[in-house]
Amino acid sequence: MSPPVTNSHTGFEPYNGTPTLMVPAFAVGVLGLLATLGGFFATGAKGETAHAYLIGFTYWVGISVAFLIMQAIFHTAKAKWLIVLRRTMETASAVIPVFFVLALPLLAMAAYLYPWWPGSELTKGYSGLELEHLSHKQHGYLNNHLPIGIGVRHIIYFGLWTFAAWRLRTWSLKQDTVGGLDFTVKQRKFSPGVLPFLALTITFASFDWLMSLTPLWQSTIFGVYYFAGSFLAAFCILTIVTVNAQGKDLYGSVVKLDHFHNLGKLMLAFTAFWAYIAFSQFMLVWIANIPEEAPWYGLRIFGAWRPLSIALFFLHFLLPFFILLSRNLKLQPRKLAVVAVYLLVIHAVDLYWLVWPALTGDAGPTFHWSLLTAFFGVGGIAVGTALLLARGQYTLTVKDPYIAESLRYVQP
Repeated sequence: MSPPVTNSHTGFEPYNGTPTLMVPAFAVGVLGLLATLGGFFATGAKGETAHAYLIGFTYWVGISVAFLIMQAIFHTAKAKWLIVLRRTMETASAVIPVFFVLALPLLAMAAYLYPWWPGSELTKGYSGLELEHLSHKQHGYLNNHLPIGIGVRHIIYFGLWTFAAWRLRTWSLKQDTVGGLDFTVKQRKFSPGVLPFLALTITFASFDWLMSLTPLWQSTIFGVYYFAGSFLAAFCILTIVTVNAQGKDLYGSVVKLDHFHNLGKLMLAFTAFWAYIAFSQFMLVWIANIPEEAPWYGLRIFGAWRPLSIALFFLHFLLPFFILLSRNLKLQPRKLAVVAVYLLVIHAVDLYWLVWPALTGDAGPTFHWSLLTAFFGVGGIAVGTALLLARGQYTLTVKDPYIAESLRYVQP
């Protein structure tokens, strides 16, 4: 470990701004959740509401866990350039315990989401042979008689994520007071050990939440596909927050164009990585042409879903890829933030493409109002909680021993 340049950054005080955004975020979140849950219990559109809630939940929890994994990666790599951005990442991942509570409605909706759930009406779409195959092949993982396994796995997922997120954040906040190298050493020792478990748990969580919507279909890289999109969305949110974190005691005022250039390059990298994984998954499933697996793609590339599938190729990969190739764009923070907003919307469309065909099948894309209420309901609670956690804390890691080096970062 190279010696630190300094042990503090002066001029910042804990952020105690007015709850201008926090209160509206919580209001939107509560109203959105109430509307979604009310729609589920009070209307006949239980399937639509359940699938909409799943999209909203997996969108926001994926981003929060991506921020956690991102911290572990950068601590492991001993990267210094993004130390100025790290507090936002820590705050976003500290929201994870809230998602454990927000996962509970999925239990009430599970019978309308998963064919393997006890009493699910969705088994009517399966033949007797398929049901027998499902009960044997997936019984050890998706127990369709007593779904205890998925409950235990959720406790493991959220327990590990919460422990890792709060451990890293607690050390970072303590360092704001005492300074020194001790907490930096702890973070750099802890992160490599926990990183493989973070990767495994988000992979298995994606199997449980998304891949098991069609339980006879399997892909060993589906988890990578899910968190590739979540990583891209996390960098987009980090860019948007940094652009707007201007003013007294807000870290965005000391971030350099070189930092934005790196954020833009990471957005470009994960745009390409998402496309690579998406194509790899498609190619492997399609070339094998196994009867259990090929229909998942057959549904999406033939018939009513084909236009959206083609649109995702252009809108999620080609368009942002060529836009983000521009160096000048990456050196213009507000224009980069516009691209980030666009990619966040496309990430939501991608999750819709993953989830909604399990509901409508050959009928193709449809719209239900709960898609909006669920998305803004879960998102409002997550954003409001993050803003609440940020109050009373520095928005910058003021006594990280390498903060001065991060602030002086120059693009090599």
